[in-house]
Amino acid sequence: MSRRRLFRDVRTRLLAIVLLTLAVAFAAAAVGFGLLLNRTTNSDADKVLRARASAALALVRVREGQIHVQSPTTGAIPDASVWVFQGAKPVQGARADPETIAAVQSLVGSRARFVNVGEHDVRLYAMPIVHQHVRVGTLVAAISVDPYEHVRNNAVRAALAFFVVILAAVGVAVWWLLRSALRPVAQMTEQASAWSENDLDRRFDLGDPHDELTRLAATLDGLLDRLAASLRHERRFSAELSHELRTPLAKLMAEAELALRRPRSAPEYRESLEVVLRNAQQIERIVDTLISAARQAAQPQGVASALEVAEGVVAACEPTGVGVAVLDGNPTLRVGVDRDLAEGILRPVVENACRYGRSEVQVRIARDGSAVLFAVEDDGPGVSADEEDSIFEPAVRGSAGRASAPGAGLGLSLARRLARAASGDVTVEPGPHGRFVVRLPAA
Repeated sequence: MSRRRLFRDVRTRLLAIVLLTLAVAFAAAAVGFGLLLNRTTNSDADKVLRARASAALALVRVREGQIHVQSPTTGAIPDASVWVFQGAKPVQGARADPETIAAVQSLVGSRARFVNVGEHDVRLYAMPIVHQHVRVGTLVAAISVDPYEHVRNNAVRAALAFFVVILAAVGVAVWWLLRSALRPVAQMTEQASAWSENDLDRRFDLGDPHDELTRLAATLDGLLDRLAASLRHERRFSAELSHELRTPLAKLMAEAELALRRPRSAPEYRESLEVVLRNAQQIERIVDTLISAARQAAQPQGVASALEVAEGVVAACEPTGVGVAVLDGNPTLRVGVDRDLAEGILRPVVENACRYGRSEVQVRIARDGSAVLFAVEDDGPGVSADEEDSIFEPAVRGSAGRASAPGAGLGLSLARRLARAASGDVTVEPGPHGRFVVRLPAA
């Protein structure tokens, strides 16, 4: 696995980010700790050096202009690392390497200050010897800083080792935490990749939501429920639409075959062509309605006159011996959908009323808040209360039309489906006579 491909994994990236952040933080802490420890050890060494110089200065006496150094008593600071000069003349000296001796001699006559002797881990402190407010000499004390450096180096190594151990422990803990936290995501991914388009009832099913991932799984399960229901509905609708189109096509082909089977008279041919024409017009209406619905979904909603929509539907209805009239038509009312789609929604409802009405069908138009209502009333047998919803199911017809009415029962189902897709609806009011209400958004 390449490095680039490895770091595409979210868990690896998060682990790398955490470890890199901790490493940078630990490195900064180690540098800060080293600087602080170096400053502390240098300060401690300077305090010890000052104390040694002060103890040695207490043994210095000046008599008649000459500097004398008393022998240290028991418990006093030994003089093995102290040099005393009167002017440039050494009064007392300690044994040391040439580089240290040269550094000591360079401090003669200088002000009080500290000097490091490079390669020998020696730190010097020079202080003037003053008698009666007159400088008479110089005292130089030395101390080895090797123990301090040893302590400092050991402390830095221990701190680095501690940081490495902590980094490793945190890395393992973060890896385990990320692995545990993202395990449900990996399982969901494997499950989803294994599902096929036919597995409509498969769900992640991680139980009751109790954290972010289980809430995500529950949300996806709900989404899958809706998608599965929509897909099942689409499949069912496609099958029923195919059946509805197959019926007029079969009639059309049967009538054409019957007409061609033997020679016929002109009236008989005319009658056959009229049957063919009616079936072709039925197919055309279904196809036009579906095309209008597809255009409506792909393009911004149009605007149409409600009165023109109703009059267009009434004019397109086949003669059935039932009178159809538009009442209370207000020419100012406008619907917020394309005219073709509005007619495609209203036409199946009016045709249904003409199919079951005895003598007349009335279409009333009214405004109801932000919607336009088309009330389609007929003097037929009406719809019972227990059929209020079932008649809108595809391939289902009410009890009044189960024996005689032609068709597969797709008209009302298609009308309601298209109306709801356009933010409207189609409903029926149970009663002794038929009354359907088409609700479309007002413009």
